[in-house]
Amino acid sequence: MGHAKTEDIEIFLTVVDTGSFTSAANLLNQQVAKVSRAVSRLEDTLQCTLLNRTTRRLELTEEGHVFIRYARESLNTLYTGEEAIKLLKQAPSGHLRIDAASPFVLHQLTPLVGEFLSHYPHITLDLTSHDNIIDLLEHKTDLAIRIGDLKDSNLHARLLGQSKLRLVASPDYLSRYEALTQIEDLATHKLIGFNDASKLNKWPLTKAVMLDFHMTASSGETLRQLCLSHQGIALLSHFMIGADLASGRLIEVLPEAIVRPNHRESIQAVYYKNSAISSRILAFLDFIQPRLTL
Repeated sequence: MGHAKTEDIEIFLTVVDTGSFTSAANLLNQQVAKVSRAVSRLEDTLQCTLLNRTTRRLELTEEGHVFIRYARESLNTLYTGEEAIKLLKQAPSGHLRIDAASPFVLHQLTPLVGEFLSHYPHITLDLTSHDNIIDLLEHKTDLAIRIGDLKDSNLHARLLGQSKLRLVASPDYLSRYEALTQIEDLATHKLIGFNDASKLNKWPLTKAVMLDFHMTASSGETLRQLCLSHQGIALLSHFMIGADLASGRLIEVLPEAIVRPNHRESIQAVYYKNSAISSRILAFLDFIQPRLTL
């Protein structure tokens, strides 16, 4: 029995992770036939069946379950060795695709890009913005910045810090409505919330009250702009409104009304668990973490 090719093992793992030959082919930018041949070649080399194929789904055989555990560990060791060599040269390089909610990209990442690239000129950045959680594999994303608790067990996480939630409105809006002295007063004000994430409209208040949102939007940045346009009160993370509070464009109301700590204040960087952390990811995280203004 010969030795399995690294490329065939990588393709096999991608098929398992994506759930189909077609999805793996799309992710790898290869033809389905080539992906299928790679898996068949691997099975021939190992002299066993790794995947049971049906018209609807793929399932690992008992041999497949055994092999995949060692395959992942071996490839991770190989990738770690490659990255260690790059780190010895002190020159992380290559393409790095990062995803985060649009407010985080605009207020935290964009101001740091120029300095980062001057430190690491051999890295090319690709920034994408999704306000909903995306599948890193499907979107070919190396690293994502996520706000709140992490529930995906297939991801590694690095805590970047905490960003406090604050109830805010513009001075102009507050001058036109009754003063806010207690949580119950929110019922008499115009509240701005999210229209496609109902869980974000459940504000972590110290006292349960019925919240009625007179206006909603899909992006936190849009909520911020609506507040700046004197349209009402919103609950926003400090990382996107810190400058507004400092300048007086926005004012925090009922600062003691928010439960702390709460699950929505953690800022985490996540990457796919079954790949070794690259020198590019490590360089980016080490660079931005002390410079973030959360």
